[in-house]
Amino acid sequence: MNPSETLSEKEVGLGWHPKRVLLILLIFSIVMMFAAFTSGYIVRRDEGNWREFDLPASLLINSILIALSSASMQWAYFSARKDEINRVKIGMIVTLVLGLAFLVGQYHSFGDLVAGNTYFGGADANPSGSFVYVLMGVHAFHLVTGLIFLAVVLRRTLNYQVHSRALLSIGNATLYWHFLGGLWLYLYLFLLLNH
Repeated sequence: MNPSETLSEKEVGLGWHPKRVLLILLIFSIVMMFAAFTSGYIVRRDEGNWREFDLPASLLINSILIALSSASMQWAYFSARKDEINRVKIGMIVTLVLGLAFLVGQYHSFGDLVAGNTYFGGADANPSGSFVYVLMGVHAFHLVTGLIFLAVVLRRTLNYQVHSRALLSIGNATLYWHFLGGLWLYLYLFLLLNH
């Protein structure tokens, strides 16, 4: 090995895989977006003309679903580290089902908001309701991207491409899924405390 090859290996940086770095940058950009949304919520609320309403009880159920999905995803990751491929498959499928149940629950929560005369837009809309719809909707969009990511990793798992020596994809999926779960719990608590 010549000296220039050794030098270039030392200049690699953090030692993180480029896909992990991209995921962290994506997570950071999502955090900044939701920080802007929640800051805008507080500023707009303090300006007045803010309608108070009860949050749907279904949001609590959805929060439990997403927390359970995070636990099943972590179980799948730990199983992959131990080469327990069948448990990885079960954990990934459970996570996907719970994630889909969360999305269905959010859809029903939208219906509960409408039933309580809280609208996104139109003559009867109020900024307080519009913010709730935006926070829930943008999070749901990112959750759909997470479900697609999980489906790709599940396919890789079914092809025996996820195991103790190939953890990058399931590690990234686990990190992103935990982030989405934590983000939703933050949003739910934020709405409970600032509503």
